[in-house]
Parts: sequence; C-alpha cells; structure tokens
Amino acid sequence: MAAESELNTGLLLFIPYRALENRVFAVLAEAGFDDFTPAQARVLQRVGPDGTRLTELAEQAQVTKQTAGFLVDQLEKTGYVRRVPDPRDGRARLVCLADRALAARSVAQGVVAEVEKEWEAHLGKRRMTQLREALTLLREITDPWAGDA
Repeated sequence: MAAESELNTGLLLFIPYRALENRVFAVLAEAGFDDFTPAQARVLQRVGPDGTRLTELAEQAQVTKQTAGFLVDQLEKTGYVRRVPDPRDGRARLVCLADRALAARSVAQGVVAEVEKEWEAHLGKRRMTQLREALTLLREITDPWAGDA
C-alpha cells in the first residue's frame, strides 16, 4: 500500500467513509435490515421527507433513470419505499420512504453517532470540529444539492 503521504485527499476521505458504511451495513443486517444493497441505499438516502421524483433520485445518485427505476422497484418490493401521486403534478409520482426505511434509518443514525464519537475520541474534540467545518466548507463547492439537504 502507498505511504500515507502518497494517498490523495479523495482516497483519504473515502477510507473512513467506507469503514463507516461497512459498520452501518453490519449493524443493519444484525437488526434484520439485510435485504438492500449499497447501490439501493444510495438511492434511498436521497428520498426527501415529502418524497422525491424518480428523475431527481437518478440525477442525485448519478445513475440512469432506468437504473434508479430498477433500484426503486427492488426497494418497493422489500417495503422500504412506496410510490404515491405527486400532488403538484397528477401525471408524476413521488418515491416516499415507508415505515421500514424509517426504522432502518433510525438504526443507521445510531451507528453513525457511535462511529463519530469514536472518531472524536481518536482525533480530539478540536480536530473533529475542524474536520466537520472543513468538510462542510468543501460541500459548498462539491455538492450541487447542498441547498436541498
């Protein structure tokens, strides 16, 4: 493996993210939420509180509309999402989180909080605060949906 100084910043950001994601998926599986994939989770994470159109999910997940539709079909079959008419456009449908997704999200949020406490214990409160501030600032120039969160 490359020396720490040779790792690019993107990889240095990705390694802890992947560790966090693996922990979340392991605990979700233990809690009975073992029937969705990371690809499905990436779509699921983008469903807004009032529902989201499939085209928006595809754009935000950076997949084709067909791929997003396939992933949403799978999530619907396993009870994580439901499709409802869009009140703003009778021809359109919204993908909404179902109770199963809300329960899974609650479990995942607990794991994320636990991991962040571990990171803070390792880095120290000051560095953890600086890390969050720096990443929040980077989001301004890297996340086209930052205002949607």
